[in-house]
Amino acid sequence: MKLRPVEPGDLDRFFEQQLDPEANEMAAFTAKNPSDRGVFNYHWGLMLRDPETVVRTIEQDGEVAGSIVLYPNEGIPELSFWTDKKFWGQGITTAAVDAILAEFPARPVRARVVSDNIGTQKILERRGFTKIGEAKDFSNARAAVVSEDILELA
Repeated sequence: MKLRPVEPGDLDRFFEQQLDPEANEMAAFTAKNPSDRGVFNYHWGLMLRDPETVVRTIEQDGEVAGSIVLYPNEGIPELSFWTDKKFWGQGITTAAVDAILAEFPARPVRARVVSDNIGTQKILERRGFTKIGEAKDFSNARAAVVSEDILELA
């Protein structure tokens, strides 16, 4: 696994990855219509142009496996990632989280994860993230209000 800057062609893979219904259910917080490429392009354009947002492509054996982002939220970097379902359970996401945290050692770092996403919770907790709060927000992917844990790495 390696992290690298996002290249224009990566966006097509990111878009394809976000169309997976199971991955959307797991992530919970997705675009209202994940198949709307215009919304996708707008969102990614904002992130890639923001000098305070760090965006990396997760690459595995030359293939785009996902993306990982550190973005400012209320003055604190927040971590977010998306891994193609075919790479789940292989340690690739864990390695990507380790790599981005090593590349950007400033703390604290926060992350939000829907309460029933046990895989993501385990990745974060094993890196030292602890629960500092909880929120209830509307999930487009689930069309319902869900509980979200707020985790922090001090």
